Amino acid sequence: MAWPMNKFLDLFYQKLFRINDTPQKTALGLGIGVFTGIIPGAGPLAALFLALILRLNRAAALLGSLLTNTWLSIVTFLLSVKVGSSIMSLNWQDVWKDWELFLRNFHWLDLFKLSILKILLPVIVGYLVVAFSLSLAVYLITLITLTRIKYADKSRINLPR
Repeated sequence: MAWPMNKFLDLFYQKLFRINDTPQKTALGLGIGVFTGIIPGAGPLAALFLALILRLNRAAALLGSLLTNTWLSIVTFLLSVKVGSSIMSLNWQDVWKDWELFLRNFHWLDLFKLSILKILLPVIVGYLVVAFSLSLAVYLITLITLTRIKYADKSRINLPR
């Protein structure tokens, strides 16, 4: 009996590396999935929708979104606070403390106050930069990997026997 993780890794390999689609469409689908997985509130449905609209590989988009959707949330939030604060020339520790205070004393009406922008805007900017950077890296790595696999398969097929 195979371990569930082995089955998952085998399915991951089959869905990502053995898809009968161009390496560009598969890699871009995975990159879009990673991007939507990192952005809060987007996730798998947004990844599938974008992949459908852009005619990208839907399996790769869904896979990328599922791989990054939940388990990276804490890391990407902290990273987004730091990156967004840095871009906006703010002290990230002050923004972090303001977020903790906001979450601790949360009221729905606070979302409509103008002061929320001073803590919301750096995080939004940070999320966009982090999501774009990570999705671009995943796209490039996947494109290189899939292209090499495709050419390795072609060279094995064309070898004289």
